[in-house]
Amino acid sequence: MKKTDIDSQLANLQHIALDLDGTIYQGGTLFDFTRPFLDLVRDLGIDVTFLTNNSSKSAADYLAHLKKLQLDVQGDQFFTAGMATIQYLLENHSEYRRLFVLGTESLRQEFCEAGFMLVDDVSGEQPDAVVVGFDLELVYRRLCLAGFWIDQGKPFIATHPDLVCPTDKQTLLVDCGAICACLKSATGRTPDVVLGKPHPVMLDTLLRRHALQPDQLAMIGDRLSTDIAMANRAGALGILVLTGEASAGDVAGSPFQPDLVVDDLAEFGRLLLGARRPGD
Repeated sequence: MKKTDIDSQLANLQHIALDLDGTIYQGGTLFDFTRPFLDLVRDLGIDVTFLTNNSSKSAADYLAHLKKLQLDVQGDQFFTAGMATIQYLLENHSEYRRLFVLGTESLRQEFCEAGFMLVDDVSGEQPDAVVVGFDLELVYRRLCLAGFWIDQGKPFIATHPDLVCPTDKQTLLVDCGAICACLKSATGRTPDVVLGKPHPVMLDTLLRRHALQPDQLAMIGDRLSTDIAMANRAGALGILVLTGEASAGDVAGSPFQPDLVVDDLAEFGRLLLGARRPGD
């Protein structure tokens, strides 16, 4: 995209969907530029919604996490893959009322609060569908039961496709996509639908909620296959930051092309300020 075109889009920007891990922090470490960037965006009158594929935590969990990092954010500024899955089911499959949710207690609580009835792993009750998330509390017995219901033909829904969750610790966090791969090996079935990024439901929801046109919304993230792919599908501006998974060398060979590649949010902030206030 030419500089004049990107400047025009940045000048028209009204809302930013902002990825979390790899974009504003790494694991538990906040990037130095994050707080100044958020202050700048607030000063420019641009709204922000934080998006994450991590379905192990609720919006309340994320709010508490960011407040520990001394970020001034509100509970309604979060949209997680778990929330996207709930919305998708309510809007498209109202017949799925009884669910077996392979996920954390936090995720299961979100489904309960949304009005779903959860089938446990001891009663023998049949679910209408199986939902698989990023289960940091994974229990073998529950994994087996999820596989049983999937093998019996129950609808199989995944909250997001990520195989590994980023971390700054010396470990590998097996994520929802890898758990689904395990279930596929056992049952021969892949999920019927995979929500979260890059599924467009998250950005489509923001467009409706805030009465935006796609060119008034930017998705900023560090992954080509999720953040940028979702921006492409929703028609939003896709901004790739190089502080997480993707490198500059990954861009040329990717089917998902960002509108803009920046080193970090600090560089994007400078470009944004230049487009909005050319004299500053």
